[in-house]
Amino acid sequence: MKIAVAASPEVAIPTLEYLLASDHELALIISRPDSQVGRGRELTPTAVSKWATANGIELYCPNKAVDFDDRLKSFDLVVTIGYGVLLPEYILNQPKHGFINLHFSLLPKLRGAAPAQRAIIDGLTETGITVFQLDAGMDAGPIYLQTKHPIKPNTTAGELLTELAQLGPSAIEQTLYAIENGIQPVLQDHSLATSAAKLDKAEAQIHWSSSAAEIVNKILGFAPNPGATAKFRGEALRITRAKGSDQSLPVGEITSANGSVFVGTSTTAVELLEVTPAGKKSMSAAAWANGARFSAGETIE
Repeated sequence: MKIAVAASPEVAIPTLEYLLASDHELALIISRPDSQVGRGRELTPTAVSKWATANGIELYCPNKAVDFDDRLKSFDLVVTIGYGVLLPEYILNQPKHGFINLHFSLLPKLRGAAPAQRAIIDGLTETGITVFQLDAGMDAGPIYLQTKHPIKPNTTAGELLTELAQLGPSAIEQTLYAIENGIQPVLQDHSLATSAAKLDKAEAQIHWSSSAAEIVNKILGFAPNPGATAKFRGEALRITRAKGSDQSLPVGEITSANGSVFVGTSTTAVELLEVTPAGKKSMSAAAWANGARFSAGETIE
C-alpha cells in the first residue's frame, strides 16, 4: 500500500522505522510546523520532521486542518500517531482506506491527548495500545487491534510511552494485513469511555495533604514534562521521581535522613528521588538536600 504517516512525537519513530523497511511504500510524512522551543525561542522541527528529513521522505507541515490540500487522494492509507490535530471527515475520507490511529490506551478507556500520563496518574496497573479507524469523533472509531501492557511500579509517563511505542510496529503490521484482507474493525462500546485530557500546568501543583499514593502517581504521571511542581523557600521545585515510604511526618514537612529525602503527606511520607530546582539542572534529591540543608520542622508547599 501507498502510505502516509501523520505524527509529531518521538514515540512514532519505531513504527516509522517498521514502515520504511516494510513492503509498503512510505511516501509522505505529515507533521506539525516547526515551533519555538526553549528560552531562545528557536524554531525547532518535531522529532518526526527530523526523522523524515534524515530519511529523505517528503515532509508536509500544514498549519491547520483547513490548510490541507487534496494530495492524500492518491494514497491508500494514512497512519496517525500523536499528530495532535482533529481532522474533519472530508480529509479522513481522501485516502482509499481512510485513516487509522495508533493510540496509547485500551480504548474506549482514556480517550484524549494524554492516555499514558493519565493511566499513571489514575494509579492503573495495566494499559496498552489500540489501533482504530479514525472518524470525526475523539478516539471513538471502530477498533482493529488491541495489545495489553503492564504498568510497572515507579514507572514515569515518559518511560511508559517508550515501552508502548515498541508495541506499535507489530500492531500496525497486523492492522495493515487486516485492511488488505477486508477484515472489518469492531465498534467501541461508548458507554465505557473515559477521558485522558491534555495535562494542564495548573494541575501539576502537588498538594501534600493528598495521600502518598496520589502524590507519587502525579509525580510519575507528569514526568518528564511538564513535571509536577512544589514551592520550597518561595521558589519553584520540579519533582520528577518519587516513591512511597513507611516514614511518618506532618503534612508538608521535609527532612533528610541517611541520604534520603522525605515529605509528609496525609498518609505516610513520600521519598523524593529526583528534582529540578529553579534555574538548575535535574539532580538527585539527595544532592539537592545536601545544598539546601533543611531546618528542623521546615516545610515545602
